[in-house]
Amino acid sequence: MSQHSGAKPAQPAVAQANEQVTSRFPFDDTQDLADARRGFLGTASDDVIRDRAGRSVWDLGAYGFLDQDCPDTANPSLWRQSRLCSDHGLFQVTEGIYQIRGFDLSNMTLVEGDRGVFVIDPLLCAETAAAGLALYRSHRGQRPVTGVLYTHSHVDHFGGVRGVVGEQELTDGVPVLAPQGFLEHAVSENVYAGTAMGRRAAYMYGAALPKGGSGQIGAGLGLTTSTGAVGLIPPTADITRTGQAETVDGIRMVFQLTPGTEAPAELNIHFPDHAALCMAENATHNLHNLLTLRGAEVRNPRVWARYLTQAVELFAGASDVVFASHHWPTWGRERLTVFLTQQRDLYAYLHDQTLRMLNQGMTALEIAEALQMPPALERAWHTHGYYGSVSHNAKAVYQRYLGWFDGNPAHLWEHPPVEAARRYVDFMGGADDVVRRARESFDAGDHRWVAQVLDHVLFAHPDHADARALQADALEQLGYGSENGTWRNLYLTGALELRHGSVGTPTVTASPDVLAALTLDQLFDALAIRIDGPRCWDANITVRWNINGKDPITLTLHNGVLTHTSAIGPATPHPHLDITLEEADLRDLLLGTSSPTDLQARPGIRIAGDPGKLEELLGYLAAPDPDFAIVTP
Repeated sequence: MSQHSGAKPAQPAVAQANEQVTSRFPFDDTQDLADARRGFLGTASDDVIRDRAGRSVWDLGAYGFLDQDCPDTANPSLWRQSRLCSDHGLFQVTEGIYQIRGFDLSNMTLVEGDRGVFVIDPLLCAETAAAGLALYRSHRGQRPVTGVLYTHSHVDHFGGVRGVVGEQELTDGVPVLAPQGFLEHAVSENVYAGTAMGRRAAYMYGAALPKGGSGQIGAGLGLTTSTGAVGLIPPTADITRTGQAETVDGIRMVFQLTPGTEAPAELNIHFPDHAALCMAENATHNLHNLLTLRGAEVRNPRVWARYLTQAVELFAGASDVVFASHHWPTWGRERLTVFLTQQRDLYAYLHDQTLRMLNQGMTALEIAEALQMPPALERAWHTHGYYGSVSHNAKAVYQRYLGWFDGNPAHLWEHPPVEAARRYVDFMGGADDVVRRARESFDAGDHRWVAQVLDHVLFAHPDHADARALQADALEQLGYGSENGTWRNLYLTGALELRHGSVGTPTVTASPDVLAALTLDQLFDALAIRIDGPRCWDANITVRWNINGKDPITLTLHNGVLTHTSAIGPATPHPHLDITLEEADLRDLLLGTSSPTDLQARPGIRIAGDPGKLEELLGYLAAPDPDFAIVTP
């Protein structure tokens, strides 16, 4: 198996540790392999899925190398998981329920109704979703899409909707179902902190890494993210309570609402006529994230565990198969009940034991090192930390309850990274001496310490060539040894950028559809996030927007803070500028597709006051940087 350009071999300590993994876990257990291949009907004839310009957005054949034996540059447990995730095609789950797997990070589920097919979670981009639907139709006939359901508010579960729903379906009023709160969370996550999340996701999913034994081999939850067109069609119906039943195209569904678990808005679905249970992303074949490494709100493992208990109580006794929006199904009531209860115990144990230790005075770092899972759970493959990890999930629980501060006053007012790094390196004898000693640690196999100490050198002297090269080597070795797919991708992408420069943000989720779904409140909030406060401490600007058919909105910049209100009273400042316009015109301005000058030229728009105030206000907006540095200052 060839290595990609710049990759180094596995160091002896890493190769030996990877070899020992094979004796720790039951690699002779092939049940998952049988389940992952069960019901296979066929796959696409063309490996490459392309966009309209001919650019590849997904390559079905890119992970064929996983059929080979695991090299010493990869953890055999992660290799096994990635091999299972690499099976692609159309699979029958049970009579009338099918899944497209391996066409994106997530799965698309298709449930046959009286007239057509009901689509659940249409992948991340339109191109992969369309290819998946075409594969389904090639086996099951040209059934129309008669409904869509988003199980939760993460983009890989709704972004491909325009690949399965066209203008005709929209005209026909095809229903789009989602859990209550879906739209708010789906759009805010991809806009408010979307630039930072997207850049960090480039590390987490390793989309820019070469595929291969020394490069990207998956992300645990799936392989990686597709890079096509992200869309969003707002839901037409909300699921608001557990026990709510809906029938679409003759398909009966009973819902369990699970907010605050894997997503702020999420649900599970029972299909009583199929004895099938869809667990969305609440129970998959790995330990999930309580705080995803790309960044998000900390999830609640206590609530997560309780909803899994409720799912067992409500549905396990009436289900013959459980499936999810990632990975492969589990068949048989006894097996699926064990699967769900072990998943429940996983999150409950993480929560309870972290709380026990933090109440004994242990810090997040100490808990992450000390916490061990029960042997019975560790023996189950689906509890392994391929995507989430015990280490960073324990830190997330700590963060949820106590925040970033560990109580030690020495950590209350530390220097920021660059200033601290300069002082550390000076204390340690200078950059050259630190690199010399770090090389000794590298040769001794202590790559974790090398990465920690050389981080100081790079933040003090980012152009130190020897430090960059050795840090890249250390991160690479840490990646080779990681069982967690996202840890591997983070380490290897860090090494890649140190050697070759920034990879930027390969997948952009704040698409026109997502932006169009923002409410005006969310749009103004998104604008406020971009205000460069120090530049406008002394500015005082008020603009009133009179939107036809809506209450006026007063926008005020004061003390570097942009606020908005629909109330008008004695405390509302007199506007410097009063603008009457349609909501579409306001959206164009706030989204940057038209300028204040364009606005003034449009017929029907009335402007009273000083137009220069609007120019001034917009001039205080700072552009986000989708290419910001991560492994260097």
